[in-house]
Amino acid sequence: MKIKLTCLLFFVSFTFFAQEEQKEYSFSLEEAIEYAIDSSYNAINARRDIEAAIKRKWETTADGLPQIDANIDYQNNLKRPVQLLPAEITGGPPGTFIPVQFGTKQNLSATATATQLLFDGSYLVALRASKTFLDYTNTTTQKTLLEVRKSVIDAYGNVLLAQELVTILESNQTTLQKNYDETKEIFENGLQEEEAVEQLQITLLQITNQLNNAKRLVGITQEMLNLTLGIPLTHKITLTEDLDNLAEENISLTLMNTEGSIEENLDYKLAQNLIEQREHEYNLERTKALPRLTTFLNYGTTANSEKFTFLNDNQQWFQSSIWGVSLNIPIFSSLKRSAKTAQARIALDQAETQFDQAKEQIRLQIDRAKNDYQFAIENYQTAKQNLRLAERIENKNQIKFTEGLATSFELRQAQTQLYQTQQEFLESMLEVLNKKAALETILNTVPLN
Repeated sequence: MKIKLTCLLFFVSFTFFAQEEQKEYSFSLEEAIEYAIDSSYNAINARRDIEAAIKRKWETTADGLPQIDANIDYQNNLKRPVQLLPAEITGGPPGTFIPVQFGTKQNLSATATATQLLFDGSYLVALRASKTFLDYTNTTTQKTLLEVRKSVIDAYGNVLLAQELVTILESNQTTLQKNYDETKEIFENGLQEEEAVEQLQITLLQITNQLNNAKRLVGITQEMLNLTLGIPLTHKITLTEDLDNLAEENISLTLMNTEGSIEENLDYKLAQNLIEQREHEYNLERTKALPRLTTFLNYGTTANSEKFTFLNDNQQWFQSSIWGVSLNIPIFSSLKRSAKTAQARIALDQAETQFDQAKEQIRLQIDRAKNDYQFAIENYQTAKQNLRLAERIENKNQIKFTEGLATSFELRQAQTQLYQTQQEFLESMLEVLNKKAALETILNTVPLN
């Protein structure tokens, strides 16, 4: 019976595991982006950074709220200390002493102390700094999500490119194989030179190698997409988009004409946030010269006994309570505070200079990204025209070669040109997607959940 139950549990576990291994996903590009923003590894950790920043802000806030601590102390005087008293107090001769022991063998005390910060300039600065740090974390998280989006577009496009490349290479291989077989048969009948067969064989071997490599690349690019989305590599993803349609959809002349305020750029916001942080650090050093005022309330109880009788009902306890105010006034630090304040001022000036530099760099990045996107569009349109021309040239050379009007070398040149143009066309489509994503990332024009 136990053996049957064990086998049943093993079968159920194996079935569940197999279902997990065979889990499939289907994504359009936008669906893949939405999934990655919610579930990718980088996005998950970015949201955790925000949670940590919120907790850190509360940690700073709690420093100014009441604090309560409790202490319980137990002492067992294995050998009680001896004190010497003048013997005269008991009628002894002057100049002599008698040993005595004070207190009981065992003592137990419990104390609770409440403290409250009344004034501390550093605390007020720390509160503002914690809010600035939270803003910084929100900005870096948004930047991370934009980078996740850009990575998904790149990974998604690479999968489509690899799949399209396999389709094209298979078609080219089929055509080449047919040409090779026909030319070889003609050669064997003595109507064609051997060089023609060898030229076609060279091209066929190259295409076969490229096809095998392209098929391996499909698997690698799919795994890269899985990793980018935060999906286990063993799970299958089906893409519902077409690379050519995506390229056409991502040609946006309106985006090229978008002025785009640099204030929306995330690097601009981070540089601005750095100035705020340096201001807080500068103000923190200045407030260290201000007094610090705190108040406290203490309540305690103590019991003494020769034996451990502290749990008995008749044990006598003695209460005590103290309330007080503490004022700490910095007076002189041998100019240490002044030196640290000066350093903080210098750091603030550096942050302001870096901010000016960042603004100019961002303007340059926007201009460069627009130029790269414009060039990608032009290159895509040119590659499309070149592909049509290369197909016509290769087709003409096929006819000429069949009719004996072109050499095998000329045919191979036309075929090589066609294959290179096909590769360039595929890459130009992916480049349109990537350059548009890069421009949108710099302009920060994409709403993210």
